[in-house]
Formats: sequence, C-alpha cells, structure tokens
Amino acid sequence: MTEYVIIVALVSVAAIGIYTLFGQTLRNQTAGLALEMSGTDATSAVAHAQSSAFTAYTNANVRKGLDNYHASNRP
Repeated sequence: MTEYVIIVALVSVAAIGIYTLFGQTLRNQTAGLALEMSGTDATSAVAHAQSSAFTAYTNANVRKGLDNYHASNRP
C-alpha cells in the first residue's frame, strides 16, 4: 500500500512540475478545453494559447546567463 502512495505522490509532483514548466500555454489550452466542453466558443482561448506558445518558443532561443536570467521570464 505504501508503494502506491509513493507512486501517486511522484506522479502528482511530476504533473505539478510539467504544469509549471509549460505555464501559460497549458493554462490557456485548459481554459479552451473547458470552454469547448461547456458549449462556448473557445477561439480567443486558443489564440492566447498560440500566442503564449510562440512567446515561449522565442524566449527559449534567447541565450540566458546569470546577468540576464530574469529578462524574459515575464511579458
């Protein structure tokens, strides 16, 4: 039984880490999914997700060091 608790805890921590890593893109996609499931048009949420993904892509290509680490973390 203890093994199952440990596995569930590890999966939970991994899910939180992934959600934090992908950040705004994943939140916008989740919002779009919730809107579509409720029968509401999610075009704006999808557009925000695409915008966040593009921002993450461009920030990933920027060289970072200790001198400019915080420069592009927030829009």
